[in-house]
Amino acid sequence: MSKSKTKAPVLTLAPEQERDALHTLKRFLEDRFELELGSFEVAEVLELFSKEIAPLYYNRAIADVQLHLKERFESIESDLWALEKP
Repeated sequence: MSKSKTKAPVLTLAPEQERDALHTLKRFLEDRFELELGSFEVAEVLELFSKEIAPLYYNRAIADVQLHLKERFESIESDLWALEKP
């Protein structure tokens, strides 16, 4: 599999998920930091997370799945060798 450096994946949410994320973020900032940001400002914070931080989690998840699949395929290969007739 090629590991060429390409542009980070664009991660988007469904409209309802984005509304929920905006609401959660707005509530968190108000409760935790007593910051009452408007919708535009909260959207900017969410955009920062989605562009700069979410790809790090996404890429980590991809790497974890790749490792899991590699281990699983090695196990399957071992099982197939065990079935081979002399």
